[in-house]
Amino acid sequence: LGGRTNHYGRISLRFSDYDFKPYSFDGLGDDWPITYEDIAPYYDKAESFIGVTGSIEGIRSAPDGIFQTCPAPKAHELLIKQACDRMGIPCIPNRRAVITKYHEGRGACHYCGQCGRGCVTASNYSSSQVQIFPAMKTGKLEIFEQAMVREILSDQNGRATAVSYIDKRTRSEKQIRCRAVVLAASACESARLLLNSKSSRFPSGLANNSGVVGRYLTDNVGLGLKGYIPSLEGMPIYDTDGMGGAHLYMPWWELDKKNKDFPRGYHIEIGGGYRMPELGSFQGAIARHGGYGKGLKSKIRKEYGAFVQFAGRGEMLPNHLSYCEIDPTVVDQWGIPVLRFHFKWSDHEWKQARHMERTFAEIIDTMGGEVVGLTTPGREGKGISVPGAIIHELGTVRMGSDPRNSALNQYCQAHEVRNLFVADAGPFVSNPDKNPTLTITALAWRTSEYLAEEMRKGHV
Repeated sequence: LGGRTNHYGRISLRFSDYDFKPYSFDGLGDDWPITYEDIAPYYDKAESFIGVTGSIEGIRSAPDGIFQTCPAPKAHELLIKQACDRMGIPCIPNRRAVITKYHEGRGACHYCGQCGRGCVTASNYSSSQVQIFPAMKTGKLEIFEQAMVREILSDQNGRATAVSYIDKRTRSEKQIRCRAVVLAASACESARLLLNSKSSRFPSGLANNSGVVGRYLTDNVGLGLKGYIPSLEGMPIYDTDGMGGAHLYMPWWELDKKNKDFPRGYHIEIGGGYRMPELGSFQGAIARHGGYGKGLKSKIRKEYGAFVQFAGRGEMLPNHLSYCEIDPTVVDQWGIPVLRFHFKWSDHEWKQARHMERTFAEIIDTMGGEVVGLTTPGREGKGISVPGAIIHELGTVRMGSDPRNSALNQYCQAHEVRNLFVADAGPFVSNPDKNPTLTITALAWRTSEYLAEEMRKGHV
């Protein structure tokens, strides 16, 4: 319960005004059927509800929000900020869904550094602790766990009538009748369910007479670079766990630059400090130096904590070669057809990755350090991330004003199935450089209010 929100990095960035109107901004991609002004009140609600740290900066690419107090920067982050200040790159407090003060029964983060395991005090936001478990206490929520959904059933009038699922414990198929269905299985799984839900009315999959379900699949562009900073050698060792990640980050700063060779942009996440499993670790020192005894130990102590890392997360423009479809022959262990993926980075993304690499190297050089090497997730030889490695996949059930080229309307309601909604990253029309979870949460809130009103009116 709670999915990725139990373990994700909790970076919570608002999309900007131009992110919702990218075609109007530079003539590439498509505009969303909503504006920043439409979703801004729901960003306010989401941030106030889940708790997000941040600072008021007035940067167009990084809209300000409803923030809690930021934690203090770490030593290596202060050095990074000094270098960025000299380079004209904004380096500001990170926006993260981690509370720094008591909030709605949740205690403030106490910097234990175990965030990847889930947060026992609920200081880190997760939908399980902040939404699902409280909802269970109302008595109005019933959960069917160990249930693998096979398809959504519909009638001849084009209404969703039931959900068919496999009970994993008994391997038997069961159904739940429904008044409305909200898919929130993640962009790819929601597309898989719709594509597997075929009928005479929807031969290409439920709500897919437009043919766009599974299309416009994107992931963020990723590239990482590690550097060694001699000025960090021999510092007094202190607890750098903090909020389980960086306390500072760099929003996109070249929004209005006209002569760059790629569209849109990226933000920069940073790493460093004294966390043993990560940078400057014992295992890394062995790989670099070899040997044993006093000499090796002195080298390890000298460089421990002297490494920094930069990770870019950039915008990918949708392209017709990147999509998912139902595999014609492969099924999962429950007998349900799986997805088959097609993916290709365009020149836009490759050039963006090269810009990342040059920028990160320049920051390291400005800090008086030296580049150690790439740390890109699943990197492909030349440095760009392997498709899917950043796990910000979205856009497979896109929203739009025209049912001929979109699956959902502006409220994430299926054009062709009035009682079907999608409340994950599937409805996204573009994939900006911002991590998507905060926007998923805000859109889901907006969709929920709309659904409740439509049910009250008897339209659903």
